[in-house]
Amino acid sequence: MKFIDLFAGIGGIKLGFESFFESCVFSSEWDKYAQITYQFNFGYKPAGDITKIDEKQIPKFDILLAGFPCQPFSNAGLKKGFGDTRGTLFFDIARIIKHHKPKVIFLENVKAFKNHNKGNTFKVVKETLEDMDYKIYSQVLNAKNFGVPQNRERIYIIGFLDDVNFNFPKPLNKKVKLGDILDKKVDKKYTISDKLWAGHKRRKREHKAKGNGFGYSMFNEDSEYTSTMSARYYKDGSEILIEQKGKNPRKITPREASRLQGFPEDFKIPVSDTQAYKQFGNSVSVPVIKALAKEINKAINSLKK
Repeated sequence: MKFIDLFAGIGGIKLGFESFFESCVFSSEWDKYAQITYQFNFGYKPAGDITKIDEKQIPKFDILLAGFPCQPFSNAGLKKGFGDTRGTLFFDIARIIKHHKPKVIFLENVKAFKNHNKGNTFKVVKETLEDMDYKIYSQVLNAKNFGVPQNRERIYIIGFLDDVNFNFPKPLNKKVKLGDILDKKVDKKYTISDKLWAGHKRRKREHKAKGNGFGYSMFNEDSEYTSTMSARYYKDGSEILIEQKGKNPRKITPREASRLQGFPEDFKIPVSDTQAYKQFGNSVSVPVIKALAKEINKAINSLKK
């Protein structure tokens, strides 16, 4: 089974699928720093801007993977089907699907995608795929239930051309804690400055006074999981700070960020810390993807029998 990797980022979805489907025949990613990391780890540079890629030039494939950005669909819900997606990056996925008719479609997005634009965005995506004869399954899964200590909910939309029996994976009974992925010795550059720490505490007080829960989040090695790491983590690290005895708290390191997403220990990080935080914050939880790929493989194999 051959697959393509669109909006590939640093290859998190590809890593999850490689355990079950070996041959990736095409990748696309427009961010030049993500391309560097992808090339370092997989040996080739992904093609660039998807809007400029001719679907006819993509080699034949069976599975389409895409962790695509959620953009507003201005016409969403006007019953134009395929036309409703024009001007969005989902349109580029749709035109590639229309031309190649892969057996399986695998889409990943933020949890809020389901209710984006009062549910119209999801509705248009689902109906566009159904109009192309796909049976659609969708569910929100949380990374903390799949062996990584991070509270990270994402929606997975999976489409099959054939009438298969597909089930979403069940949570693993695997107890983990943050200490499992933290380094014992960490460079002091990751300890936040007095000025930044004072700013974090001030903002938290201000938010508390207004009655909301915004502000920094503190964890230690006994924490069962962290909050969701985002692409903006490089700015101030406020969403995940690690307690340190007798010192200001620290940010997680890029390698710890990699582990927090379930990337293998030998995954190379050839970019600056800033870019690495963006890349892992934008990426996926690899163990969740692997669990989904396993169920997709099972569904396809049951059809062969």
